[in-house]
Amino acid sequence: MRLKNIPRARGVIAESRYVEHAPEERKGQWRAVFGNDHPLHLEIGTGKGRFIIQMAQLHPGINYIGIEKYSSVLLRGVEMQEELQLPNVRFIRGDAELICAYFDVHEIDRIYLNFSDPWPKKRTASRRLPSHRFLARYNVILQNEGQIEFKTDNRDLFDFAVEEVPGSSFRIDAITYDLHADPVMGAGNVMTEYEEKFSAKGNKINKYILKKTADARAHLCTPEEISACIPKIPLANSDNIL
Repeated sequence: MRLKNIPRARGVIAESRYVEHAPEERKGQWRAVFGNDHPLHLEIGTGKGRFIIQMAQLHPGINYIGIEKYSSVLLRGVEMQEELQLPNVRFIRGDAELICAYFDVHEIDRIYLNFSDPWPKKRTASRRLPSHRFLARYNVILQNEGQIEFKTDNRDLFDFAVEEVPGSSFRIDAITYDLHADPVMGAGNVMTEYEEKFSAKGNKINKYILKKTADARAHLCTPEEISACIPKIPLANSDNIL
């Protein structure tokens, strides 16, 4: 699906005080950005921002950061935040490939992956956000006992995600193949735009929660691990972002 280019998006985002324009300079300093020591939760692929903003409203004692690659998509979230001016929300217009450049070792407490791009072709499987390749990155930036929450209506993608967990530094802490019918995992669920759309069509929503394992907590990430998870591309690479 081709994204609609909104010409004013770049300007609005460039002028917003709620968008961190040089996130690599904030690495290791995100709590100072918010001015407190509250937990840091990160949504990768924040889209139009509805999920992260609702979460921030419900949980004022948690700081939320949303990463979105495309300016024309992120625009709505930035505009909502400009209206609400929540003190615990910041955005990054950037690429998930660079999370280890944006965040320090063990700096993040929880990661949300909501209705991520399925990248259905086999040759692009490594681009899927719940892939083993990305799990290695999440291990670097997540705190001890940090969690990953992943939701999707795409059963093929979910099956792939579950198969990627063995051999990683995570274990499945909870899982459901029908979130909205699950009284435990569905309690307090905040829906994304896609979740509302797909569930209205009758699609079942899959969700898992991963937790870092004892093996992952037993050692700090080595410089080699950190280096390996940072792509060898310039931070200024726009990747044709709208």
